[in-house]
Amino acid sequence: MTIVVTDITLSIVRLDLVHEFETSSHRKSALEHIVIAVRSSDGAIGWGECASPSDPYYAGETTETCWLMLRDYLGRHLLGQPWEHPDHVAALLARVAGNNFARAGLEMACWDLFARVQGQPLAQVLGGSAPTIEAGVSLGIEHTIDDLLQQVAHHVADGYRRVKLKIRHGWDLEPTRAVRTAFPDLALQVDANTAYGREDIDHLRGFDDLGLLMIEQPFDEDDLLTHAELRRRIATPVCLDESITSPAVLRTALQLGAASIVNIKVSRLGGLGAAREVHDDCRAAGIPVWCGGMHEFGIGRAANLAIASLPGFVLPSDVSGSDKYYALDIVAPPIRAVDGLVAVPWNSPGIGHEVDMAIVELFTRRTERLVLADGAPVRGRTARRPPRTPPERRKP
Repeated sequence: MTIVVTDITLSIVRLDLVHEFETSSHRKSALEHIVIAVRSSDGAIGWGECASPSDPYYAGETTETCWLMLRDYLGRHLLGQPWEHPDHVAALLARVAGNNFARAGLEMACWDLFARVQGQPLAQVLGGSAPTIEAGVSLGIEHTIDDLLQQVAHHVADGYRRVKLKIRHGWDLEPTRAVRTAFPDLALQVDANTAYGREDIDHLRGFDDLGLLMIEQPFDEDDLLTHAELRRRIATPVCLDESITSPAVLRTALQLGAASIVNIKVSRLGGLGAAREVHDDCRAAGIPVWCGGMHEFGIGRAANLAIASLPGFVLPSDVSGSDKYYALDIVAPPIRAVDGLVAVPWNSPGIGHEVDMAIVELFTRRTERLVLADGAPVRGRTARRPPRTPPERRKP
């Protein structure tokens, strides 16, 4: 079946976090993501989410750069172009260099549209099969170790069986050892978000007596050689995250021996198609993978669930229940974890969740439509809105 997208709506949506989150580079209390709706010529709608950070600390893209690329370039290359499979969409968008977060959001919307037109769940279209995904939680840097232990205890009590701790210089071995002492049987891993350098290899070997699942991305994203050296000198498995920006980079990393484990993020890789390719290459090489996250709202979280249902995802994901991060989510039903497991929606087409337009409209800060007029893409009117006061938290 040939699909033609004739209408794209972009909306910047801001949601407050229920708990502030700090990494090695910055602290945040709210997130702004771009919600993308694509409408085909026959009226079908697909949903995507551009989950770029607002600031250029994790990656070079921001909400504003993604808005520009989606509005002025990527959207124009998609509008009015016939395609039969989302892989063809990826080829259309490849005319624009880089900008993986922006590309991923628009391609995700087309995958959802394609699955809905087919009447199939997105997980099935991608080749997944798992009924549930084991989810862990990612915990930021806290003010004190006691605060961290309280957070860990809270999420363990909620049924999560894997916890990831953010680390940096001055907040690494001591808090991790405290968590390990308090929770000796907990599946535990740490994430440095590129905070260290080659001179820290001996220091990082101090994690070897803590029984960690992995240490994630200790060095700069382009420093594959130092990751390979660390992997030779440390017993703890080394996981790559920021480094893996394409299937080609993955193959280089595997050739160099730089990764024991790979974190697959749809946004960082530029879309579900590239994420599936990285999964396939890792599975062929015997490298275990897991699904990382960017604190996605419900649309992106549902897409992560779909990709994480593929057979190579053998480690707990970051696709926890959305209530861990947000008092309100933009999809219905909201995504929940039960005893650390999140159900893959197999009984509904597409991402398996409907977008709650009342919530989207309530928290939208800016919106704009791109439409076809006389066969050519044109911009509609941009609407800007002041911040809204959130309603009381909904009960599950």
